[in-house]
Amino acid sequence: MARSNNLLNPNAREAMDRFKMETANEVGVNLKQGYNGDLTARQAGSIGGQMVNIMCPVRPMGFRRTCRTVAGYGKPVTYDVWVGI
Repeated sequence: MARSNNLLNPNAREAMDRFKMETANEVGVNLKQGYNGDLTARQAGSIGGQMVNIMCPVRPMGFRRTCRTVAGYGKPVTYDVWVGI
């Protein structure tokens, strides 16, 4: 399936632009309205990465259980997972 940069709600464009400007200020990138072709790939990526971290937080979670592959034998196993909320 092809991906596109179109928003489902066209009225959300202004809110996303405002969110992008706030995020750029948080990471210390000087972003201006309109064309920003003078940004490096690292700067642009830091803005997008921070936006994703805010919109889709991921939290670490771990749990332990006893692995019983053979009757009468138990070995503790720890699972570490990252859960998207």
